Amino acid sequence: MKKCKMCSKKVVGRSDKLFCSVKCKSSYHRKLRRKTKLIAITIDEILHRNRSILYEIIGDVATKKMVSRIVLEKKKFQFIYHTHTHKNKYGKTYFYVYDLAWMSFSNNEVLIIKTTFKSEIKTKLNLDTI
Repeated sequence: MKKCKMCSKKVVGRSDKLFCSVKCKSSYHRKLRRKTKLIAITIDEILHRNRSILYEIIGDVATKKMVSRIVLEKKKFQFIYHTHTHKNKYGKTYFYVYDLAWMSFSNNEVLIIKTTFKSEIKTKLNLDTI
């Protein structure tokens, strides 16, 4: 005997049925979306803050800048949050936050780099007009 995933009442009908009613099914999925959305918003805020910190340090003109890890830590940079990674031919890992990246060195120095958008992304986002 199956029980409803939302209210634990007895489920009657098809063997693969998970909910006792449309109301329970809708409530379950609304609750799930709400939880997912809250987590995504929180992580997105951290990613945007990390990018802002990197951008504040590197500025408009520079494409690379070496800074002490302490500088980033003081600004509350969260190293565990990034959008993607890339390993270079020497085995060193770049951690990206959208278009900005950093690479940590053993002497507590961090190299921040600004990457360029690929042309198809520029076109899609219409960045050539900015």
